[in-house]
This record gives sequence, structure tokens and C-alpha cells, in this order.
Amino acid sequence: MGKTKKDQLLGKLDLLVLRILSSGESMHGYAIAERIEQLSENVLQVGEGSLYPALHRMDESGWIRSEWAHRITTGERVTTGSLPPDAVNWLTNNPNG
Repeated sequence: MGKTKKDQLLGKLDLLVLRILSSGESMHGYAIAERIEQLSENVLQVGEGSLYPALHRMDESGWIRSEWAHRITTGERVTTGSLPPDAVNWLTNNPNG
């Protein structure tokens, strides 16, 4: 059975997040959403209802590594994501996703 349109969109969001995190910088969800908007020249806007479940799913599957951090300016706790070595290797060997 083929993938649904929702599955295809989620896969593209996952790949986009992986590409953004491949810069090596740990980022929290809001910064990832801002980067998506910036790279797409405001064509793509990812809401919290799509992004955070995707980040959680990717963390559970081992594609990203999440950890708690303190935001220096406000002192609040945020979750940041980064790529584990296996994901970096996969992206390097599969440049077109």
C-alpha cells in the first residue's frame, strides 16, 4: 500500500529538519521553525502542531538527539536537538535525501 499524503509531508519535514541540524548547531524547535521560514523565504511555515511531534518522533527513532538546556537570556528550560553521528553519516552519503 502506498504512502498517504500526510506520510509524504511528514517525511519531507523530517528531512528538512535533518538538513537544518546538519550544520552541527544544536537548535530548539522555535529556532528550527525560524530557519525553515528563512531558507524558504517565508514560503514554508511550520506550526508547533507539526514540528514538535516530528521532533519527538525523530528523537524516539534515533535520528536526532534531544537534551534539556537553559536559555541564557530568560533562564527557562528548552529542549535542543542535534544530530547523532549515524544521522550525519547518512546525510553525507545521501545528499539528495
